Amino acid sequence: MAAVVPGTAAVGTASGSAPQEGLRQPALSVEIIGGLVVRRGDTVLTAHDLGGPKSRQILEILLLQLGTPVSKNRLIELLWGNAAPKGAVPTLESYVSVLRRSLQPGLGKSGPLKTTTGGYWLDRAMVDLDLDRFEALLRKAEQAAPAEAYPLLRRALDMAGAPLLGDELLSDWAENERTFHASRVTAARLLAAESAARLGRLDEAAALAQVVLAGEPLNESAWSILILALEEAGRPVEGLQAYERCRRAMAAELGCAPGPGLQQAQERMLLATAGSEDEFGQVLGALLDLHRHVAGGRSRSAGTLRTGPGRSGGPAESAGLAEAGNIVQRYLRLALAAV
Repeated sequence: MAAVVPGTAAVGTASGSAPQEGLRQPALSVEIIGGLVVRRGDTVLTAHDLGGPKSRQILEILLLQLGTPVSKNRLIELLWGNAAPKGAVPTLESYVSVLRRSLQPGLGKSGPLKTTTGGYWLDRAMVDLDLDRFEALLRKAEQAAPAEAYPLLRRALDMAGAPLLGDELLSDWAENERTFHASRVTAARLLAAESAARLGRLDEAAALAQVVLAGEPLNESAWSILILALEEAGRPVEGLQAYERCRRAMAAELGCAPGPGLQQAQERMLLATAGSEDEFGQVLGALLDLHRHVAGGRSRSAGTLRTGPGRSGGPAESAGLAEAGNIVQRYLRLALAAV
């Protein structure tokens, strides 16, 4: 899977090759998107059943590296940092023993939790993990055409409604994994929005893009999907309002304007709105006409300044036209904000 515990190194190979996925019925069903939930058949295991916080964290670290061995030294580093107790190795081994009895009673070392040279691993063929399924769906969707990708992405997003490892609030390794997973969820949502737009599901595309923007207001890909979907859906006023929010966010945080594609979309939607018969369209049309007049005058004034610098009133006329252009721009924005 794509997620990795930062710095985790695989150690030794487990005795024998890992079983091929699908050959055995998973012994455990585990959820780590949200809080940790472990099911062994009909039994739901609580944190107390797992042996307490450290045993639970060992399980979570191994789940994040599902199918890959993690060394005892790395587990000790993640669990205690620079404050590892004396006798950390036997302490770790005792936690693993308690964990193993909870996860695979009566199976000893033949259950999902395996021992390898210098470390431990979880057998992927014996564990059904929600994060693993999310990543598999996303990887498949990334290689598929929109018609096939969209339902895969909706299934993946239905699984991702809560932060990864929501119960682990103080561990740095858990926060790093949460950040990585959140970026994958954003990637899934953007790809779903793009796929929906290509399939003509424009309202869904706009809604998905808005969810992304709620968390990442400077995500230009999401702004592009939202604005173009609103334009194509015949909702130019909403598209113009979205463009204005995009412009303000980028100007305030990045000191730049939206890209050429979005600027062209704004122009198309302004013209479409100005061509309507309602009162707002008439006002917008008048403002656009005034803006063209001012812009044309500004251009002529600039030409005069280049070819005839001796003419009186040139600089003043140019400054006046520039200020008039700014005023018209402000009124265009106010008109859009008032709708």
